[in-house]
Amino acid sequence: MQKAAIALLLFPLLMACGGSDPAPGANATADTVAADTFQWEVDQFADVRVIRYQVPGWEQLSLQQKKLAYYLTMASLSGRDIMWDQNYRHNLKVRRALEKIIKEYKGERTGAEWDAFMVYAKEIFFANGIHHHYGQQKFTPAFPRSYLDTLVTASGADLPKEVVDILFDPAIDAKRVSLDKDKDVVLASAVNFYGDDINAKEVEAFYAAMEVKGDTTPVSYGLNSKLVRGKDGKLAEETWKVGGLYGPALAECVKWLEKAAGVAENEQQRKAINLLVEYYRTGSLKTWDDFNVAWVQDTTGTVDFIHGFVEVYNDPLGKRGSFEAIVEVTDPVATKRMEEIQKNAQWFEDHSPLMPEHKKKNVVGITYRFINAVGEAGDAAPSTPIGVNLPNADWIRKDHGSKSISLGNIIEAYDKSTGQSSLQEFCYDQAEIDRAVKYGSLAGNLHTALHEVVGHASGQLEPGVAGPDATLKTYASTLEEGRADLVALYFLMDPKLVELGVMPNLEVGKAEYDSYIRNGMMLQLRRLKLGDQVEEAHMRNRQWVSAWVLEKGAKDSVVVKTVRDGKTFFHVRDYSKLRELFGQLLKEVQRIKSQGDYKAGHDLVENYGVMVDPALHAEVLKRAEHIKTAPYAGFIQPRLVPITDANGEITDVKVEYPDDFIGQMLEYGEKFSFLP
Repeated sequence: MQKAAIALLLFPLLMACGGSDPAPGANATADTVAADTFQWEVDQFADVRVIRYQVPGWEQLSLQQKKLAYYLTMASLSGRDIMWDQNYRHNLKVRRALEKIIKEYKGERTGAEWDAFMVYAKEIFFANGIHHHYGQQKFTPAFPRSYLDTLVTASGADLPKEVVDILFDPAIDAKRVSLDKDKDVVLASAVNFYGDDINAKEVEAFYAAMEVKGDTTPVSYGLNSKLVRGKDGKLAEETWKVGGLYGPALAECVKWLEKAAGVAENEQQRKAINLLVEYYRTGSLKTWDDFNVAWVQDTTGTVDFIHGFVEVYNDPLGKRGSFEAIVEVTDPVATKRMEEIQKNAQWFEDHSPLMPEHKKKNVVGITYRFINAVGEAGDAAPSTPIGVNLPNADWIRKDHGSKSISLGNIIEAYDKSTGQSSLQEFCYDQAEIDRAVKYGSLAGNLHTALHEVVGHASGQLEPGVAGPDATLKTYASTLEEGRADLVALYFLMDPKLVELGVMPNLEVGKAEYDSYIRNGMMLQLRRLKLGDQVEEAHMRNRQWVSAWVLEKGAKDSVVVKTVRDGKTFFHVRDYSKLRELFGQLLKEVQRIKSQGDYKAGHDLVENYGVMVDPALHAEVLKRAEHIKTAPYAGFIQPRLVPITDANGEITDVKVEYPDDFIGQMLEYGEKFSFLP
């Protein structure tokens, strides 16, 4: 779980928007494609749809800025293999076999079995491995094993029998990450962060022995290593660094980062990039902290980036970071529209419903930008966040501040590609639909901004309380994400936002309240198979927040569950009282974090956020059959193409928008495969 948690907010599932027209060809460039003629969605399979995003304003960048973005993007893609291997120990073998089959198989490429194979391959490419990117379950091939054997033999692919056994046996390595409280979560998880025979108690003891009592600036122990058992039976870390584990890929990252440092926009940015290079060379977690401090202090550049072992959701114990990279360009106009939230961060803290001792007396160093993504890799692709807040370390955030971003062009692409069928099916009445259509997009943007800028930056630990990964353990991530959601929800019905001019009226807040309850109680269940519990951190937090306020507000009919014509609806009847309930829950969740109250955190999540009503789940799945859009979405990345002169010097960088998902996956496999 994250130390101060990045938010990986899913784009609101009920956002209302229109369709799109046919697109130009795959190599259309950034300066030639109009948004109203751009094909946003290009593929749909299983429970996934693949869409594209544009990079507005690219041609207004200077050559130096374009080169910087290009070099950073190459550094991002160079680490792509790392994420695949982190997700599961056999993923790279499987991926390369799929690539070989798709490129080399000369047999019949039509029919039910081939179609099923291609869906299976697409699922794996989308998830960076054989487990679902969100649900964590291993994919089930919808074709016989004998057919895969035929494809492997005919194409010359290399896929060992032991790996094929795993693919077709649902019991082996069934979940990438398991948070089942009744199991040893390390042994039950297939993620490749720990040796096969290492259990959770051993891991906790190993890192507890490292911690220094009273250390106010602790490093993120375990963030960039795999924990293994040596021949002597003792545990030891294999560090991810140049010359160590993942060395070849990180060496390639370093090559491009050094080029990026040469065209940095300012000295502070150059300092940060050079510290990142040093971190990859040495594996020093102290250098990682130094990089994060320098990165937070770089606030003037137009081009920015996220690069490193960042997200800790894929570790059942919340220690190890998955490789993630995002290259971004600031949107100055959209940023200016939202800067009032950043400027008033202290007001929000002072007026939050937290206990006085849990409020920050001086909120420092918050920067917020609306950005346009240029390229993403690792844990950020193909499925991506729409908002991010970094760095994770509580002490860095307290002493030096944080950066928050909303990915504007990603949000736009979701918006342009999503239909309204879910609104028609799950909204209580026409008034709710109309409110969602009119205000849903703004409400979602404001929720993201408040979640990232105010939510993750708010609150403080009581003196002597260790970080949440140590005190709240497997519940820390979902509690932190829920806490940030609650901050956003509480203030979305505050007249202050109207006063600041960021929203026209409180109908915007009502639209978000409707959407949040609708999603937390019903719509997100379409992502689960019947009989599954909720395990993903964000899904858990949306459910425990919604279920808690539903229960606590039942006496006053704040949110009413009704059944009409055999269909269940959740109707918010009193928005003011619902806001009060969100505030009460926020106060309690902050207390849990500030005091490190594991039992209270456990009870909140387990009692409200895990179990699913099977009858309601079955109903949601049935009703969701009418929804045209798949429940998950991700992106084909733009392609940056350098233009060079006779001397090989870059004179320009163009952006192309590929429209073939598998084509891009094969291209990446050829150009950015650096691990054995």
